[in-house]
Amino acid sequence: MKILLTGGAGFIGSCLLWKLNKEGIRDVCIVDHLGTDEKWKNLAGKTFQDYFDKEDFIQLVDQGAFKKQFDCVVHLGACSSTMEQDAGYLMRNNYLYSLRLARWALKNKVPFLYASSAATYGGGELGYSDADAVTLTLRPLNMYGYSKQLFDLWLIRNRLSSKVTGFKFFNVFGPNEYHKEQMRSVIAKVFDGVRAGQPMRLFKSHRSDYADGQQQRDFIYVKDAVAMVYYFIDHPDRKGIFNIGTGAARSWNDVAFALFSALQMKPSIEYIEMPAAIRPNYQYFTEASLAKLRKAGCRHACMSLEEAVKDYAGYLKDHSYL
Repeated sequence: MKILLTGGAGFIGSCLLWKLNKEGIRDVCIVDHLGTDEKWKNLAGKTFQDYFDKEDFIQLVDQGAFKKQFDCVVHLGACSSTMEQDAGYLMRNNYLYSLRLARWALKNKVPFLYASSAATYGGGELGYSDADAVTLTLRPLNMYGYSKQLFDLWLIRNRLSSKVTGFKFFNVFGPNEYHKEQMRSVIAKVFDGVRAGQPMRLFKSHRSDYADGQQQRDFIYVKDAVAMVYYFIDHPDRKGIFNIGTGAARSWNDVAFALFSALQMKPSIEYIEMPAAIRPNYQYFTEASLAKLRKAGCRHACMSLEEAVKDYAGYLKDHSYL
């Protein structure tokens, strides 16, 4: 199998490459953009056949340089920053780039799998069902979520969602996210400080129905996330847009307790003010509905939060990679 993997040097993409290599798949063409950070380290020690810069590659696609040279396209490349303010950049990079690649894949009858995001669910007022009818009504809270929503909508409105496979990733954390700076998981951000004896700082709640630190997310370990994605690579007949999460929301306090337990330290938590700028768009609860995923035959059982944090701590101690 020859796979085209965009975003292959990124967080989830490089972990998927690790998974592919574990499954004996090494004929992989990586598309990404390597800048001046240490993202390149995500590729070290892994096997792939080709590498293209994202802009060079899409121009070659537009020029017809590639016919049906791939057995599968996995499009994970995107700007994943929920704080990105350049709407034009997000439209070009996340929406229009996806359109160009999807049109090429569909025209050439190459299975197309892509990353959407749980950010499309906005504040969660409409729940977390990945049914197409629900997706049509969602209202993301930021431009990143909107750029992902637009591509989902294009597929659904053009009756193409049954011909591709999309993944609405919830809160993914784990090795290989080190280059993401402010977009790293809280676990990665606080690990060194907590290990040195500092308290773990969590945002205070600004809603009366949630105590401090009891805001909840569907946290999924990256090893579980890529196992779910691999299921669909291995079963190319399973189409649609699917949630990728554990199906069980956990609190930030749970994350803190899991980290202190992994480090065999007594918990020490400090609750700090949430920046005013993010309060209007802050999600207090997310939880993936997995009914559609299970119906498609994906039975992968995720690690518990405690197991996952303990495993991740082993990587964070020496900044090691998958």
